[in-house]
Amino acid sequence: MTTRILAGRPVAPVGLGCMNVAWAYGDAPSREDAVRLLRHALDSGCDHFDTANIYGNGISEEIVGEAIGDRRGAFLLATKTGILVDGPRRGIDCSPEAITASLEGSLRRLGTDHIDLFYMHRFDPKVPIADSVGAMVRAIEAGKIGAYGVSEWSCAHIREAHEVHPVAAVQTEYSLWTRNVELGVLEATRELGIALVAFSPVGRGALGGELRDVATLAEGDLRRGMPRFQGENWVRNRARIEALGALAAEAGMTTAQLALAWVLSRGAHVHAIPGTRSIAHFDQNHAAATLAASPALLERAGALLNQETVSGHRYPEVMRGTIDTEDFATPA
Repeated sequence: MTTRILAGRPVAPVGLGCMNVAWAYGDAPSREDAVRLLRHALDSGCDHFDTANIYGNGISEEIVGEAIGDRRGAFLLATKTGILVDGPRRGIDCSPEAITASLEGSLRRLGTDHIDLFYMHRFDPKVPIADSVGAMVRAIEAGKIGAYGVSEWSCAHIREAHEVHPVAAVQTEYSLWTRNVELGVLEATRELGIALVAFSPVGRGALGGELRDVATLAEGDLRRGMPRFQGENWVRNRARIEALGALAAEAGMTTAQLALAWVLSRGAHVHAIPGTRSIAHFDQNHAAATLAASPALLERAGALLNQETVSGHRYPEVMRGTIDTEDFATPA
């Protein structure tokens, strides 16, 4: 499998997002099953694991440390700071004091003294960028992190941070049905030599083609509150996804593999971190980087599902104010 550079290190283009093992999409798997998944992923050649302090209020970090911490040198470890969660309330704090304290907590939960890539999970307009980046630089100088990144930042703010100290990675949602990075971030990262790490590259599972009835989602599943999964939006989106599945089948791929191949084709600096709780799904996702998808197939996929054909916004109204990445007009 061809590697791509992330935080100065060659890694497989498809990593593993570790939110699912602790939080967000219904009931989390058992600790035993989560550990088994992560160990299987590492044994299979996955060498990029991405988590965050808010995933299960630190539980995801604890599981990552427990499952694969004893093989710390075999993978790139990324985690995030900056989002505060107090029950249903959310806030953002990227002050130097908050970053420093959060880093210590993440190191403790992960059971390590070094994190390879430490992200600011969201942009904090209350704190000067130079102050936030300064805290990251001090952590680099102290040997506690190898590099820093930002998540869901606009291209203007990415450029400003990069001038203070080089940004190693920008993480943002990117998939066939979420194209916001094409409004500036994709080109800015390419120009500046920054890795672009796509989260939810399979559309929060929707582009895997297996979700049909959103009523079957667990009560606490975040997707229940997302416009694309609701009412007529989901009916229209589901029809597009079924057509995408037919394209994938023609090429001998799963729907998720075609979705991942499309994301990886957007640039040699683009990485993908699909999340899953299933070993079988992990194996399919991990293999996506080795499958040949013709330019014609990728073009057909991109024309079928894109920012103009998707129905509904990617986030509910209450969450949109926390996103700094450029946005399209709200789809009809």
